[in-house]
Amino acid sequence: MTRLAASRALTGEAAGVPARRIPAADDGALMSTQEFHDWWADRHRSGRFMVERIPFSRLDDWNFEPDTGNLTHASGRFFTIEGLQIRDGGRDTWSQPIINQPEIGILGIVVKEFDGVLHCLMQAKMEPGNINTLQLSPTVQATRSNYTQVHRGAGTRYLECFVGPARGQVLVDVLQSEQGAWFWRKRNRNMVVLMTGDVPVHEDYRWLTLAQIRELTQVDNLVNMDARTVLSCLPVELPEDEDASTGDPFRDALIRSYRYRPDDAGAGEVLSWFTEAKTRCDWTARLVPLAKVGGWERTDDEITDGEGRHFRIIAAEVEAGTREVKRWTQPLLFPRGEGRAMFVARPIDGVLHLLVQARPEFGLMDMVEMAPTVQLLPGAGVTEIEDLLLRDALADATMRYDAVLSEEGGRFYQALTRYQIAEVGEDFSLDVPANFRWMTVRQLTDLLRHGHYLNIEARSLLACMHSLY
Repeated sequence: MTRLAASRALTGEAAGVPARRIPAADDGALMSTQEFHDWWADRHRSGRFMVERIPFSRLDDWNFEPDTGNLTHASGRFFTIEGLQIRDGGRDTWSQPIINQPEIGILGIVVKEFDGVLHCLMQAKMEPGNINTLQLSPTVQATRSNYTQVHRGAGTRYLECFVGPARGQVLVDVLQSEQGAWFWRKRNRNMVVLMTGDVPVHEDYRWLTLAQIRELTQVDNLVNMDARTVLSCLPVELPEDEDASTGDPFRDALIRSYRYRPDDAGAGEVLSWFTEAKTRCDWTARLVPLAKVGGWERTDDEITDGEGRHFRIIAAEVEAGTREVKRWTQPLLFPRGEGRAMFVARPIDGVLHLLVQARPEFGLMDMVEMAPTVQLLPGAGVTEIEDLLLRDALADATMRYDAVLSEEGGRFYQALTRYQIAEVGEDFSLDVPANFRWMTVRQLTDLLRHGHYLNIEARSLLACMHSLY
């Protein structure tokens, strides 16, 4: 990726380039906003989509094992619904169902330069859990079971760009976690590859600039979770001649936050803070048979907690004319209500900082990852500290970003989170609890070269942050 392409694309210059066609093999390149929405509406009309809740007895090739009660697929692949037991200080404190999907899938975006501007090949992808059926997705979004065709369906389009001898130049390749409250140690391979040759464009795909995609992240439930996590890992490069004095104090502070890199001692302090936060975590977690999970009950059509607060496991029948398999059935995790994820942002010495927390989640590989200032799961209570921070932030804040975005639609049914970035003033204290720390955007994006530092909600918010400068 050239410095020119990255600079022009990442700073939004592409958004002002007149729409024009490119060679036939890559038909479908730069589109105007209206052309995008016309294509998007056409994909909805052409898809032949149906998702229907069904009782567990109508699941094909899925069964509850008689000895464990785990819900498993006959192939032994895809994923299982098992139980999770949490211990705090040596005592059992909580148990719940959890999705165990040990295989590592690929979330990958193909990028290519047109007229010196970087474009991403994005997909209009149907997932059964999407509240609006289609969402803008990576070029490849596939579990290992899917791209190795365990389902006996069609192959995964553009997979050859990411694996094998024909793959593109790798710009991003990192394992990242997903929801630690609902998945057991799940990781996916986040990739971005640069292609230079012709890339035939299927009707369900279109080339979009980074500036266009970032604008679309401000639309509710349009850019899906998998696209957000990959985009957050793509290095941000600002033009060296960019004038930081724009007349907009927030944008000026944000640009400085992208540029600010501490010395080695500052970076070491962040890593030491994070390591110490991990050592303070007294939780342990282990998988147990689903039949051993207390406080949850199974009916003909759902597994639910007795209080009706958290989530349900349901079954669905799906039809999708655009997928590798046109009809299938599967379990889905169905949250109750809407989650919330908020970064509190504050300029410090003219540089925008985000208030980050080291947050334990029992399904994470390493138990603790960096998370937004406030992260509330659907149905979950608010901690005393989160409640205080939330009230202080909202009392005198300018909301810089506010949108409802969907979580992963392949395993979750209509899982929604309200994502927010709230700028606070100098009255908001810099003194914060031990498991919180003020960090710049650059510090966070540098950590995304490695896995297991930022959780999925923090990565989603960073992708949204990119739409603000």
